[in-house]
Amino acid sequence: MTGFVAPLPLQPADTIVTRIVELVGLRFIGVLAVLFVGLILAYATGTAVQRLLVRVGLPDAIEGTAFERTARDFETSTVEILSWLTRYFLLGVTIFAALSFAGVNYADRFWNLVIAILPQLFIAIIVLIIGIVVGDKVELLVAERFRGVKLPQVNILPSLAKYTIFFLAALVALSQVGVATLALVVLLGGYLLGLIVLSAVAFRDLLRSGAAGTYLLFSQPYTIGDEIVVGDVRGVVQEFDVFVTRIESEDEEYIVPNARVFDTGVGRIR
Repeated sequence: MTGFVAPLPLQPADTIVTRIVELVGLRFIGVLAVLFVGLILAYATGTAVQRLLVRVGLPDAIEGTAFERTARDFETSTVEILSWLTRYFLLGVTIFAALSFAGVNYADRFWNLVIAILPQLFIAIIVLIIGIVVGDKVELLVAERFRGVKLPQVNILPSLAKYTIFFLAALVALSQVGVATLALVVLLGGYLLGLIVLSAVAFRDLLRSGAAGTYLLFSQPYTIGDEIVVGDVRGVVQEFDVFVTRIESEDEEYIVPNARVFDTGVGRIR
C-alpha cells in the first residue's frame, strides 16, 4: 500500500520577505562589523608600528638620508610612510574579508589569490624602502669615513656602496613577487663580477695603500708625534690611518699614501 505524503503548507509571502530581509540585514550587520573591526585594527597596528620605530631610534638613525629628505619635502617621514603602509595592508585585507562575508562572487574567487600575493607585495615594498634608506645611510657613513683620504678614486666609494645596497634590495623585492630566482642569481653574479673588476682597475693604488697601511699599523714603525723622513718629505706625523700618513713640517703639510711609505721606506729621527 503506497503511503500518502501530505503537501507542505505554503508560507505566506510576507513571511518569506521577512526572512529575506532578516538574512540580508544580518549579513549587512556582519559586513559593517568586519569593516569596523578591521579599521580599528589597521589604525591601532599602524600607530603601534610608528611608536615602535620611534622608540628604537629609527628617525635619528636615518636623519640626513635622501629618502628622509624627500619624505620631509612632502611633509611626512619614513616612519609615517611605514606606518601607513601597514594600515593600508590591513585595510585591504579587511575589505576583501568584508566582500567575502557579503557573498560577492568575485571576492570568494580572488580571496585565496589575494591572500597569497598581498603579503609578498607588502614585504617587497617594505624591503625596497628599507634598502633605499639603508643605502642612503651607508653612503653617508662611507663618505664620512673616507673624508680625510685625498685620493680621487675614493669619491665613488659612497655611491658604489649605496647602489650595491639598492641592487640587493631590488633583488630581494623581486624575488618576493615571484620573479625567477635563477635569473636574479645570474644577474647578481654578473654585478659582483663587474664590481670586482672595476674595483681592481680603479682602486689599484688605493688597495696597495690599504695593504701597506695595514702592515704599518701592525708593525708600527712610527706613531703620531714622531719625526720621520719619507723620501724627500720630512716632518712630524699628525695623523696615521690605513691609507695615508699626514706629515707636517714647519710651514707645510704632506699627505703621503702608505704605498709610497712602504715602497720608499721610512726613517724615524730620534
